[in-house]
Amino acid sequence: MEIVGTGFLARSLRPLAGRHPGTVALAAGESRTSGATDADYAREAALLRDIAKRCAAGGQLLLFFSTAATGMYGLAEGPGREDAPVRPATPYGAHKLALEEQLRDSGADHLILRLAHLVGPHGRHHQLIPTLVRQVRSGSVFLHRRAVRDLIGVADMLTITDRLLAAGLRADTVNVASGFAVPVDDIVDHLARALRLTPRKTYVDAGAEYAISTEKLRALVPQVADLGFGPHYYRRVLNDFLAAEPA
Repeated sequence: MEIVGTGFLARSLRPLAGRHPGTVALAAGESRTSGATDADYAREAALLRDIAKRCAAGGQLLLFFSTAATGMYGLAEGPGREDAPVRPATPYGAHKLALEEQLRDSGADHLILRLAHLVGPHGRHHQLIPTLVRQVRSGSVFLHRRAVRDLIGVADMLTITDRLLAAGLRADTVNVASGFAVPVDDIVDHLARALRLTPRKTYVDAGAEYAISTEKLRALVPQVADLGFGPHYYRRVLNDFLAAEPA
């Protein structure tokens, strides 16, 4: 597999670099769910256009990572499904959905993975879990009262991606998630217990609840049943993150 990118997602994919020849994983582009500009989005669209053109000419599969988070499914009625109409909840979600359509129209063989909130070592400074860990350690945490997040660990994302590529899927879209959205308040409480700290919480009346359907994922990758997904799965993900981070 050829990996395009140098950031958190690209580094996370490195264990698969020696597998799946003929696949190009596009793990570069805009990762900020807020604060990105139209120019940032335009650069990512141009990069996708160039990579898709190269893959179409060379007969390669383009693996593209979209989002299954609140920006994509925050306005969905019930768990967000890959085969249901999508009404993006944020500019970031609308941007990712537009890139999916761009890829489908490109003529390149492709597989689109809509990722839940990926957690692993060396996460970017602006991402949720590194931000919350910094705030807990600082003694003061700002929370959106209704916010939830479906967390998935890097190792489990790799297992799923590996299996989906081995299945030879083409022109398909799959949610890659645990299927369990956790209140961010519970995430902060677990981090605080693990770090043996008692931060002050300040709540903002914002945030949206959402859920991600994993029905299709479980049908395609039965091994998902062995990954431990459930209402307390997030605790292992957070513990693994803290164990890998410097104090």
